[in-house]
Amino acid sequence: MASQTELAQKPGEMQTEGCCAADSHSQRPALNDPEAIRAEVQLHYGRVAEQQLKGRGGQDCCGSDFYDLEDLSQLPDTAVNSSRGCGNPNAIASLAPGETVLDLGSGGGLDVLLAARQVGDTGYVYGVDMNDSMLELARRNADKAGATNVEFRKGDLEDLPLPADSVDAVISNCVVNLTTDKEKVLNEAFRVLRRGGRVAISDIVVDGDLSGMPVSEEQIRAGLSWAGCISGALTISEFTHLLQAAGFQDIAITIEQRYTTEDFNGELPPALTNLSPNMLQDLLQRFTGSSIQARKP
Repeated sequence: MASQTELAQKPGEMQTEGCCAADSHSQRPALNDPEAIRAEVQLHYGRVAEQQLKGRGGQDCCGSDFYDLEDLSQLPDTAVNSSRGCGNPNAIASLAPGETVLDLGSGGGLDVLLAARQVGDTGYVYGVDMNDSMLELARRNADKAGATNVEFRKGDLEDLPLPADSVDAVISNCVVNLTTDKEKVLNEAFRVLRRGGRVAISDIVVDGDLSGMPVSEEQIRAGLSWAGCISGALTISEFTHLLQAAGFQDIAITIEQRYTTEDFNGELPPALTNLSPNMLQDLLQRFTGSSIQARKP
């Protein structure tokens, strides 16, 4: 089983609004309280969806910056504006006509609708999300786009509402980090994939670890927002280990961009305010937007 890590840093491209934000205004739950974390995530993304459903949400997020503008121009604005991703999983999934695809944490449906165009009329795309408002928004967006080869289902990523061996590709855009039991999520992704199927995930991961700071890793994570995709990020080695344990092969984790102090949205959490500028920069650069790929043998 191979694990590959490459760096393709793109200065200035990593923004931290939406999913990738450390939201200084949210109440941060304890790291050992999965239900509180789930409630925070539900509230955060429910608000995003409600704004779009009520026509009040403009494009105030970085999620659509990773896509081709021509592709986005053919989708409803509410699908584009609700995106809170940190990459473009469709760009690494190599989807082909006729394939069946599953999007983990499908949100407003942006990646589902893009994937639906790639797999064509003979293919099919499922989106799974736990948030009722996001599901309503995604279904509206699919209707607006005239997409007939898509379906959005309510469910938890730890217990996917699909049978085993039913999809060719699993994609996800900055959502695995939001879950509290990532081992179950990756095991479920493996279960629903057919033999030879693959995962193509864009996510926030930690390059190396969070040691060597005057504050502990627990203090660092507790001071950052889980709903902002930072607090729950796995390290590259942890992500690789969980993929291997689930049964995946041909694992490749590619760093696409790194955080900087300029990218950090909002006030610094108290645990980080006393760090020197150089130390803070070193810490934030360990958080990366990365592409994760693997295959089910």
